[in-house]
Amino acid sequence: MSDRTATIERKTGETDVRLTLGLDGTGAGTRSTGVGFLDHMLDLLARHGRLDLDVAATGDLQTGAHHTVEDVGICIGQALDRALGDRSGIYRYGAATIPMDEARAAAAIDVSGRAFLAWEAPLPPGAIGNFDHELAEEFFRAVSGNAKLTLHLTVEAGTNVHHIVEALFKAFARALRAAVAIDPSETGVPSTKGTLTA
Repeated sequence: MSDRTATIERKTGETDVRLTLGLDGTGAGTRSTGVGFLDHMLDLLARHGRLDLDVAATGDLQTGAHHTVEDVGICIGQALDRALGDRSGIYRYGAATIPMDEARAAAAIDVSGRAFLAWEAPLPPGAIGNFDHELAEEFFRAVSGNAKLTLHLTVEAGTNVHHIVEALFKAFARALRAAVAIDPSETGVPSTKGTLTA
């Protein structure tokens, strides 16, 4: 199996993000973005997705966390796209439903080459630290768009937004882990059209 890793650097007038991702990892790495709740969610993503993930990001947090969260999502998506290469030998599909106390969320992924986010996860206005609730959707839209994933995220139950968002990240992590895993019975790209990159 080839080395399924990628390094992404993105510097704009709003943020500076440096990220390394390995698909066949253990959850190793450090995550430091200046947005404490995002760091916590990235820790969950790495651990439950079995990703080695190092993220160092600085951004214009004086204007809010939007640019940092979105740009970290863009970089994770780009890293996934690069690390997956031509998608040969992967399972392609993954799904998971995760409970977190009273909350329950589901994720379904197709590593399709077609970017699409179905967000059935309405969250009330508010914030967890400096992480506005609406940034959860922005993060996953950036990831799915740049990784070329079809991603469905659904909140099935919950009243505590911290628990709900945590369940969403864990469900995404588990579904991603299943979708990008190597299928020993697959000898090529799992698509009748012969490509999953466009």
